[in-house]
Amino acid sequence: MVPTDRLLAFAVASFLLIVVPGPSVLFVVGRALAQGRRAALTTVVGNTVGAYVLVAAVALGVGSVVERSALVFTALKLAGGAYLVFLGVRAVRQRGSLQAAFAGEGPAAQGGLRTFWEGFAVGVANPKTIVFFAAVLPQFVDRGAGHVAAQMLVLGLVFNAIALASDSVWGLAAATARNWFARSPRRLAVIGGAGGLTMIGLGVSVAATGRND
Repeated sequence: MVPTDRLLAFAVASFLLIVVPGPSVLFVVGRALAQGRRAALTTVVGNTVGAYVLVAAVALGVGSVVERSALVFTALKLAGGAYLVFLGVRAVRQRGSLQAAFAGEGPAAQGGLRTFWEGFAVGVANPKTIVFFAAVLPQFVDRGAGHVAAQMLVLGLVFNAIALASDSVWGLAAATARNWFARSPRRLAVIGGAGGLTMIGLGVSVAATGRND
C-alpha cells in the first residue's frame, strides 16, 4: 500500500499539474465549444481512460522507454499533434451543421462512442502526461514496501480522479458559454469554428513540444 504521506504529496503534485491548462483541458474546451456538454463529458471520460493506460504502461516499465527514447517520444507527439489538427479541421468544416447537433439530431450513440475514442486517443498521446508519469510518478513509490506496480496503479487512480473532476469543470463551463451562442445559428457557427481552431492550435503546440533533455 502507498504510504499516506506519499499519497498526499502525489495528490498535491498532480493537482498542481492538472490545474494548469494543457492539451487535455484545451481539447475538452474545444470539444465543448464545438459540440456541447455531452461531447465534452464523453471526451473527459475517454481522456481519463487514456491517461490511465499510460499509468499502466509506466507500471509495466513501458513508460521509461518513451521517456528515454527521443525517437519514440517524437513519433508519439507528432502522431498526437496530427490527430488533433485533423479533428480541428473537421470541426471547422462542420461548423455550419452545429445547430442540428445542438438540437439533438443524429445518431447520438455512434457519435458518443466516437467522441469517447477521440478523447482516449488524446489522453494516451498527451506528452505532458507521458513525461509526468514516466519521470515523476515513480518517485512517489515506496519500493521498500514492495508491490511497486500496484502502488503506481493506485497513485494513477488519484491522478485520474483529480483530472476527471477538473476537466469536467472546464468542459461544463465551456458548454455553458456555448449555450448562449446556440440562440443564433450564426453565433453557434462562429463558436464551433473557434473550438476547431483551438484544437488545431493545440495540435501544432503538441507537435512542437520538445524534450527537457
